[in-house]
Parts: sequence; structure tokens; C-alpha cells
Amino acid sequence: MAGFKPGNNNMQGLMRQAQKMQEEMEKTAALLDDWEVVGTAAGEAVVVYMNAKKIIDGIELDESVVDPTDVEMLEDLIMAAINDGYAKADKVYEEKMGKYGDMGSLGGMI
Repeated sequence: MAGFKPGNNNMQGLMRQAQKMQEEMEKTAALLDDWEVVGTAAGEAVVVYMNAKKIIDGIELDESVVDPTDVEMLEDLIMAAINDGYAKADKVYEEKMGKYGDMGSLGGMI
């Protein structure tokens, strides 16, 4: 009878394939640590640097947006730059990790 035949070779092959995919996914995830994402607001008067995993590495402020009498505006601009960076990081993450879907650790198989 043609078709699927249960046996050790099929399971071993499936496990090797799953392990290879897990390794590729881990390498891609490691790349995201070094992938620089830049969020901006008010032109580029507020710039936030982060990686694709949304870890903020730095913030630059142009002195034109630093007004001691209007701290709330500066807070809003910083939040806008962070949110811009987060949106860009989400896009990079989806482009790089989306092909793996919701595999995570393959449901604990590995």
C-alpha cells in the first residue's frame, strides 16, 4: 500500500528537520539583537535608537525641542519617537521571524 508508512526513519527525519528549523530561528533571533532601528519625531529633532527587539540604546534631542517651560511637549515627542521605532521594529521582526509562524519551541518537541 502506497502512502505514509509509520516507522523510525520518518520520525527521525521529522525531528532533524524540526531541529534544523529551530536552529535557523535562533540564529535569526540573534540577528535582531544587532539590527539597528531608528525612531524619529519632529522631523529628526528627537531620535531614538533601538534594536529590533525594542531595546532602546540611546536618545538624541535637538536643543530646539528642549524648553524648560514645556516639558510635556518634550515627553510627547520622546514617546512619539519611541512609538515610531517600535512600529519599525515590529516590521523588521515580522519580516525576519514571520516565516517561522507561531512555532516558538515547536510546542516543546525539541
